[in-house]
Amino acid sequence: MDVETWDDEAGEPMRAVGYVVDEDRGSLPYRLVHGEALVAAAAWAMGEAGIDLVDVTVPWHVVADLGRPVVLHDPLCPMTPPDFIASCVRAAAARDVVVVGVRPVTDTVKEAADGRLGATVDRDRLAALASPVVLPARVVAALGSRPEPDLLALVERLRSSGPVELVEAPPAARRVASDEDLRVLEALTDPR
Repeated sequence: MDVETWDDEAGEPMRAVGYVVDEDRGSLPYRLVHGEALVAAAAWAMGEAGIDLVDVTVPWHVVADLGRPVVLHDPLCPMTPPDFIASCVRAAAARDVVVVGVRPVTDTVKEAADGRLGATVDRDRLAALASPVVLPARVVAALGSRPEPDLLALVERLRSSGPVELVEAPPAARRVASDEDLRVLEALTDPR
């Protein structure tokens, strides 16, 4: 399932590189899902998707100079299927756009003003950030430093400067925010 984009200069395929972004997420990324830490499950998915993991200690300019797409995977979406990650990388490379995995919003969302609830927001206009966030090589080259660990802020910033394609992620890619969410995710992704 290797994710390869074509390197026209070298005349050969090249693989995307990526990070499992665990900074500023507290201890939750180190809780277990199916007996593995969330960060380990996320790293496994990246490897299965054909992404070469990069250590955060590698200077950003070294990563940018590779001329490859960069995949940012949130360990709070630990069960994101490798084939979905790979399809996001292929889409980002083929269309030269940032590609972001999202989930539909199912909660009722209300507008609020002056401490009062207002109209219900149309959920079809909303999306919940999931994983991955894939930066095509052109965007990687334009960044002066490694992207911030707040992926929502990153996506908002990138949307203000160019095209960002939101792709609906499968249910297994749902984000966890608590131990209860982890129990639901384990039940949803039970391999038995």
